[in-house]
Amino acid sequence: MNSQNILVWFRNDLRSHDCETLYRASQDAQMTSAQIFPVYCFDYAHFDKTSFGFEKTGAFRAKFLIESVANLRENLRSLNSNLIVRIGNPDQILPELAQQLGINSIYYHAEVTTEEKTLERKLRSTLKKQNVNFKSFWGSTLLHPNDLPFEIANLPDLFTNFRKQVEAKLTIREAFPMPKNLPTLPESVDIGEIPTLENLGLKETLPCDRAVLQFKGGETEAVKRLEHYFWNSDRIQVYKQTRNGMLHADDSSKFSPWLALGCLSPRYIYEQVKKYESDRLANDSTYWLIFELLWRDYFRFVAVKHGNKLFHRSGLRDMDLPWKQDWKRFELWQTGNTGFPLVDANMRELAATGFMSNRGRQNVASFLTKNLGIDWRMGAEWFESRLIDYDPCSNWGNWNYTAGIGNDARGFRFFNINRQAQDYDPLGEYVKHWLPELADLPTSKVHQPWKLLPIEQKRFNVLLGVDYPHPVVDLFASAKVNEEIYKNAF
Repeated sequence: MNSQNILVWFRNDLRSHDCETLYRASQDAQMTSAQIFPVYCFDYAHFDKTSFGFEKTGAFRAKFLIESVANLRENLRSLNSNLIVRIGNPDQILPELAQQLGINSIYYHAEVTTEEKTLERKLRSTLKKQNVNFKSFWGSTLLHPNDLPFEIANLPDLFTNFRKQVEAKLTIREAFPMPKNLPTLPESVDIGEIPTLENLGLKETLPCDRAVLQFKGGETEAVKRLEHYFWNSDRIQVYKQTRNGMLHADDSSKFSPWLALGCLSPRYIYEQVKKYESDRLANDSTYWLIFELLWRDYFRFVAVKHGNKLFHRSGLRDMDLPWKQDWKRFELWQTGNTGFPLVDANMRELAATGFMSNRGRQNVASFLTKNLGIDWRMGAEWFESRLIDYDPCSNWGNWNYTAGIGNDARGFRFFNINRQAQDYDPLGEYVKHWLPELADLPTSKVHQPWKLLPIEQKRFNVLLGVDYPHPVVDLFASAKVNEEIYKNAF
């Protein structure tokens, strides 16, 4: 085989648009008549257990991943190529493939967190001995790190300062064009089967008819979602006003699952926003979508700057708080049985669908850490296991922030669940959607069922302690206790 053969290693970049590895490989192959071998490896390590014993990749995310890999294969076939799929340890599989296929170079998008970087180092070391070049590219953020107005070591500790500095000198690189054509894979190559959930040791999940949206993995679905949200429904025009909604599919863009696996490029979103602003309308909402992409970038750069601290119990601020590992109460939170409807509805949505709104995430994380005083890492790992849009930087960065130990934290920031419920679910529609046992309660009582008199419980068909639990803690008393603990840690 040709000694210039290139292996394109796909990871969290499951797309053909704005894919620098594929674009560069295509350009280089044209000059040298090289062959290109696109590869995806289902890594055993991703289907292991977390440190608290949860499935590292639960069934919802695994299903979304399988769909995304299958769609990437379809899209590469439409470019005359294909996707080689393997299951196992990439540090063993890639060197073996490199040998079998006469690979000269491996192109990949670099990751920033510990496990991914450790894998990259292992591969680099092995492939060096095989005289295979290992070329990394950056493709996960809107901003390229080389275009930041500061070194990442000097990344501001407050998002607002980061945003102001980057917006003052905003440089967004153009998205890479999709290759028009790729070399056809030799017939002798075993492309491999895409695994089922069962192959990965997981149980099939049934679609939930209460789900806010039936998410399907893949670049094709990602682009379709953007077309719908921007161009067909014009919902981007009201994004800033509706983004905190929890009940409806178009309250927010819902791009996050596709962004997490790289089925959708942030630069492509940016270009579509700019096109929308030029063709239809520019307002606070179109700006706010870019603002949210900058938040996502910020968490990734925070992970680059701080490394492993992101995952440490003491967090980015090195605050060693006496977090509890109270499994009994944690399970009440996990299963949506805390007695606080807003928390419970969100946790039940997560359990049934693998998704939860950003507003919901802030509330349930605040409740776990500020009211129950439970180790925030348990919550972060549960989200890792269950969320279809899990990405380590945003997930662990947000948990650091909500637990009050992140670099952008504002002291003891406690979410008043009662107030939040009134503000973001004023009619109780969301709560009733996920907690049918509270369906008969009037709007004025649905968010605080613990106040129901016995006669009202009978009238509204909900017996506290039987149909719906009593509150696990007193909301304000528990927050006060944990605030004192927090203050004493300084």
